[in-house]
Amino acid sequence: MNPATARLALRGKRAADYLIAQLLFGLLRLVRLLPAGTGLAFADRTARLLGPLTPRHRLAKDNLRQAYPEKDDAWVERIARENWGQMGRIAAEFVFLDDLFDFDPENPGRGRIEVEGVDTFLELRERKGPFIFFTGHLGCFELLPIGAAAFGLEFTALFRQPNNRYIAKEVQSARRTSGGHLVPSKAGAAWSLAGVLQRGGSVGMLVDQKFRKGVETTFFGRPCKTNPLLPKLARQFDCEIYPARSIRLPDGRYRLELKPRLDLPRDATGEIDVPATCQLLNDTVEGWVREHPEQWMWFHDRWKSKPLTKR
Repeated sequence: MNPATARLALRGKRAADYLIAQLLFGLLRLVRLLPAGTGLAFADRTARLLGPLTPRHRLAKDNLRQAYPEKDDAWVERIARENWGQMGRIAAEFVFLDDLFDFDPENPGRGRIEVEGVDTFLELRERKGPFIFFTGHLGCFELLPIGAAAFGLEFTALFRQPNNRYIAKEVQSARRTSGGHLVPSKAGAAWSLAGVLQRGGSVGMLVDQKFRKGVETTFFGRPCKTNPLLPKLARQFDCEIYPARSIRLPDGRYRLELKPRLDLPRDATGEIDVPATCQLLNDTVEGWVREHPEQWMWFHDRWKSKPLTKR
């Protein structure tokens, strides 16, 4: 491709990204005019209607079949459609986060949010880190940083920016207001997180994303590559590691869970075993997904994928 053609293609992509972003922002502004419950239900129904029309629906069903070979086609189709509803809710929850989080540590059990692991939250708040928290793309995972802040536990979160630069800018700006400090997952991110941990701070990250240069592991018995950043940071700074997850409950409610400290595998020298820890992270997330398969992003190509055959 010659330079002139490349510049033209780049301008075309930016224009398309801008139009897509403006369309999305317009839809979210309309959703924001509705009460939270109504807006979330509308997003759920809309995504269940439109999602199956996209090529990603076929990828989701292919992933589900390989992860659950014992399930029939009716189950696979049902979970895939429920998954689209969950994804619609994620988009709508983005504009309702501050409204949704009504948990009061002084009066637990009264709102739509329930928290498991309150004692752990309070114990970590009272002593110095460094700590690393990890989660997966389950439920409304955006609520986890807000939940930590409600207990006075602030941390810096590593996140992957959307490919659309306009959406990425909006996402980062909105998250910063309610989720603490953010570090985009790009060159230099590891240094930023290392600085936080060196000061005794806390770091949070998602661990169920594909990482092309990662460690060879498995997820649902299929080969995949996992980012070794978490075990490498844990080994360097002797961090405590805590699993956390968000689960959607019936009637528009949510449960946030902070699990007990995870004991990481060690090698013969006593150092944290990076490949074994990467596998442990995958196994932990897989266990969560098996409990609530409809709440994970099945249309995400987590594995080493082969081109899908035409049908």
